[in-house]
Amino acid sequence: MVNDPGRRSGSEPVTARSDLKLRLLLAAVFTPLFAAATIAFAFWAARADDGDTPGPGVLAILAVVCGLLTVTAAIDLVVVARRRRSKT
Repeated sequence: MVNDPGRRSGSEPVTARSDLKLRLLLAAVFTPLFAAATIAFAFWAARADDGDTPGPGVLAILAVVCGLLTVTAAIDLVVVARRRRSKT
């Protein structure tokens, strides 16, 4: 039997969509949380000495990771808001 890409193979609904309310809530909560963590880790990294544990390099990496998560959450916030606006 050859797999037909247009044929459904599971029990998923035909009109399945993501829960926009939940995505909006999560993005609205985590965008400022990750932004605050980015600022905190960057400040901590700037004030850390080489003998400290964790070191300034690790703290800078954590600041960059939190910054990327902030950008991702903010983009998702914009996407969800646009989808909700166009839906109504």
